Amino acid sequence: MPDPADAAPPPSARPARPSAASRLAGLAAGTAVRVVLVVLALVWLLPTAGLFVSSLRGPRDIATGGWWETLTDLDQFTWDNYDALLSNDTFTGSVWTTIAITVPSTVLVVVIGALAAYAFAWLDFPGRDWAFLAVVALLVVPVQVALIPVARLFNSLGIFATTLGVVLFHTAFGLPFAIFLLRNFFAEIPRELLEAARLDGAGEIRLFTRVVLPLGGPAIAALAIFQFMWVWNDMLIALIFADSGSPPMTVALQQEMRQFGSNFDVLAPGAFLTMLIPLAIFFAFQRQFVSGVMSGAVK
Repeated sequence: MPDPADAAPPPSARPARPSAASRLAGLAAGTAVRVVLVVLALVWLLPTAGLFVSSLRGPRDIATGGWWETLTDLDQFTWDNYDALLSNDTFTGSVWTTIAITVPSTVLVVVIGALAAYAFAWLDFPGRDWAFLAVVALLVVPVQVALIPVARLFNSLGIFATTLGVVLFHTAFGLPFAIFLLRNFFAEIPRELLEAARLDGAGEIRLFTRVVLPLGGPAIAALAIFQFMWVWNDMLIALIFADSGSPPMTVALQQEMRQFGSNFDVLAPGAFLTMLIPLAIFFAFQRQFVSGVMSGAVK
């Protein structure tokens, strides 16, 4: 006797096959979404493209017409602006100053934030929840509130108008968000995994370096990108706390502004070079960035 379970289901129980019209409608809807996304991406990239084209034009061409005119007159393209900018010792020095500020600020925020987030997520100590609430409350404190008190403190310590002072300022104001983001991500790691590692004799340092950090890679990458772009593009803190003799790129470009007009043949290539590195880092790690933000901020 055949098994009743092997019998074919009645026609009413079989899934209905989508019609050609429904498949065509779904394809059209998906194509429309893709077209809209492509158009939005092009609109978003249009100012960047305009800035790049303007950076390849001479001062006279910039003063006489818009950047789109270059598309019909390719003779306007020249690399003289970049040659003049890269031969400027003030700008090249500002590049190294920006790197000297951005890299330590990013590394310190990632390292200290990861250690503090692990403590808030998996270590039991008195006042842990209240301390975490205090860290979260610091997220709403605007930077402008601390400018004068921190300036007085740095002046008394002798680190005002130094690279160290700018690094410490960025590190202090980057830690609340770093702890908040990483703590939410670390708290979602299965407890059984940490308990199994403890049974194998792993201590807290080994747990942090061998278990938590590898699993928290996406959130750490997202945090590093956030912090890098914030510090790299900062102008307010650099304008107040940095050394005026060796300013970062944002301040160096601001100093190129003329009194009665814009020195656009210098500002355009400088601004494009300033945004080139953050854009390259973002597109190189965009997968980790999106994964880390969604995992750390939503959970």
